[in-house]
Amino acid sequence: MPKLHSMMLTVFIIMGMSLSTPALSAFPSLWGDEPMPSLAPMLKEATPAVVNIATEGRVVEKTPLLSDPILRHFFNIPEQQERKTANLGSGVIVDADKGYILTNHHVIDKAEVIHVTLHDGRRLQAKLIGADDETDIAVIQIKAENLKALPLADSSKLQVGDFVVAIGSPFGLRQTVTSGIVSALGRSGLGIESYEDFIQTDASINPGNSGGALVNLRGELVGLNTAILGPNGGNIGIGFAIPSSMAQDIMIQLIRDGKVRRGRLGIVAQDLTPELASAFGINRNAGAVVAQVETGTPANKAGLKAGDVITHVNGHKVTGSADMRNVIGLLPVGSEVEMKILRNGKKVSAKAVIQEPERHAVKGEELSPYLAGLVFSDSEEGFVVISEASPNSRAAREGLRPGDILLSINRMPVQRVAELESAVKRSARGILINIQRGNSAFFLVLK
Repeated sequence: MPKLHSMMLTVFIIMGMSLSTPALSAFPSLWGDEPMPSLAPMLKEATPAVVNIATEGRVVEKTPLLSDPILRHFFNIPEQQERKTANLGSGVIVDADKGYILTNHHVIDKAEVIHVTLHDGRRLQAKLIGADDETDIAVIQIKAENLKALPLADSSKLQVGDFVVAIGSPFGLRQTVTSGIVSALGRSGLGIESYEDFIQTDASINPGNSGGALVNLRGELVGLNTAILGPNGGNIGIGFAIPSSMAQDIMIQLIRDGKVRRGRLGIVAQDLTPELASAFGINRNAGAVVAQVETGTPANKAGLKAGDVITHVNGHKVTGSADMRNVIGLLPVGSEVEMKILRNGKKVSAKAVIQEPERHAVKGEELSPYLAGLVFSDSEEGFVVISEASPNSRAAREGLRPGDILLSINRMPVQRVAELESAVKRSARGILINIQRGNSAFFLVLK
């Protein structure tokens, strides 16, 4: 995962986005007797579909003084404290008849009450239909008459230089409209979300606009505003939006199942570097190299081998391992995948059917007393995650938390729960654990 701190910049998942830089439009109005370019006619149709979202919730936090048993005993300090939370963001009505609204997962995360304020001032309570933190997409629903929905555009047809307009509620200011251009496409590797294929704009992004609409000059939704890159949260003209095509695919699954059921291909892939291309004897600078094929998986049954270079999946050009992960990770279970491959310099094809991922879990005490109180689980993405951590356990006191990703034990990389036992056996005077948490990674020694 790249370290953006080296550029003196930070990626911020925001509560909103906004765009600057005036743009010419195909919608003329009059200034006196002279026609003047204006976005007003388009925005008159589009802005009623963008809503303000306000949430209320509660979180339970561990009391910092709990770690001191003397203070806990004599001063009766509660083990946990409850804190009220509030959040602001934006959303886009995408189905007027059923009242479905697209927004970001982080806007409604841990919300107990979700309030939606419409363009005309109506304030309604919304119901959560489903959310996916891997893509930062959520769907909520309201019941109301005379709603206006935004049509979804095919974001794959966007080009760098296209004019776009952002609509949302930065800083809680409802119905703020700003404009800019598409600065880049297919941005990934930012560490904002697990699945990244961002539209980059020269947007003036501000808190409160997350989940708002990024539209083209026809008033069609091309993206869901999500994050910025900037020092201390300030805008420097680098903003990111989730493409509407990705948002639509996730939305369909959330409405149908309430969650995203990701499938599994069964490979470990890495980027095709110039050095690897030279070693494989191929003249190519893009693709995903198969580093490992897991036994009994769809990839194994399809005949994939280590050293294969995947160049296309279902007609989509694969630029690297992140791109490969995005394509496969967004396919539902049961989908057929057709891949174009370079093997020993020759072009071959392979087909596989995405299957339900095999998920396993193991209690830490079954492996070692040092790991007591932890539960390790296989993730859908091919890594081991700490799914539970008892607050009173030694491991939790040392700093391990639920959601931490386990990279290695005693310097032995682990990708499945089944690999934990052999890694733990190598410990003599404790266990050395390498953990990834968010954008950072660190080592811990459990003794």
